[in-house]
Amino acid sequence: MTHPRDSRRTRASLVAAALVMGLGLTACQTGSITANEVASVTVDLPPLSELTPIADPTSWEGPSTAPIGGPTLLPVADNPEQVLPATVISHDHIGDTQVVVEDASRVLAISMTGTLAELTYAYGLGGTLIGRDVSTNLPGLEDLPVVTGTGHTLDTEGIVALQPTLVLTDNSVGSADVMLQLRDVGIDVVVIERANSPETTYETARQVAAALGVAPLAETLIAELDQAITEKVAEIAQLAPADQSLHPRVAFLYIRGQSGVYYLFGDGSSATSLLDGLGVVDVAQEIGWVGEKPMTDEALVAADPDIIVVMTKGLKSADGVDGLIAAQPSIALTTAGKNRRIIDADDTLIFAGGTRIPDILDGLARAIYAPDSLPDASAS
Repeated sequence: MTHPRDSRRTRASLVAAALVMGLGLTACQTGSITANEVASVTVDLPPLSELTPIADPTSWEGPSTAPIGGPTLLPVADNPEQVLPATVISHDHIGDTQVVVEDASRVLAISMTGTLAELTYAYGLGGTLIGRDVSTNLPGLEDLPVVTGTGHTLDTEGIVALQPTLVLTDNSVGSADVMLQLRDVGIDVVVIERANSPETTYETARQVAAALGVAPLAETLIAELDQAITEKVAEIAQLAPADQSLHPRVAFLYIRGQSGVYYLFGDGSSATSLLDGLGVVDVAQEIGWVGEKPMTDEALVAADPDIIVVMTKGLKSADGVDGLIAAQPSIALTTAGKNRRIIDADDTLIFAGGTRIPDILDGLARAIYAPDSLPDASAS
């Protein structure tokens, strides 16, 4: 029986969890996250409303790590009744196909960012999950076997051994051949469209709910998530300077230093809606940079960001802030480089979507507008 909650408040404590969602850059990755790297660490942080923002976020000096927790929205139901069979559309690599889901009692919801498992959990069906990807880190699921490996590949034999009745994925892990192999042994596989904004996250949420046989719960979850995002954006707006000229200019770089991979994310990329919600100037969008493509020195210098946002493991692959600036002299020519104003955020969460969007915005807002409030704060 479904038990939607009447009201839920976000928790005061955030959980800082130890990759990138629909980037189209999977082939550029040289490493992977191991099961030992997803242990959570509880970090107590005050509400944004209690922070005193710095006067000028464009001139702050020194790097920061954005604390991202969550999901802070609680499940919208408790072990809801699943209405099956359900006929849904699977968005396969080779085109859409119809799938009839007969049984969703043993589920693998696997993606590069953990979003699909997180949405399954949000519908109150965490108990149906029998395995996880390396990015999934939710209460009670820590001991589930990991079925993704190096480079976010799928362990087909390991998946079959778990005897799932339904596999949800979003084409960010595995291959078309793997999906066909799983279907050949009688496992229902539904490929969900990946999300890169609140709006596309809502559609992803609908598709997951439909495949799990709880389609009506999607609108409940979407309404609560939309309200949480709206409230978080309003909180962030109170931190931003009243003077628009002091709103920082921000660029997002995808880095794999050991491979010499540096992508600048522009208009229409996964970073667009995120930066919009933070009230900053998206410099890549400003200079007409479209999509996600290799950074050029000329483009970055022309954009001249005050802040550069990167992924934590990407920054590590470049040997930290100093290594990044040394490897890319054009960064040193920007205001962000001169001030060493690099903000890193958890690879598995920053573009995760789902109910974590408010938490992602919260963590980045702290690092942008109140960096002195963070445990690692240091100004020079």
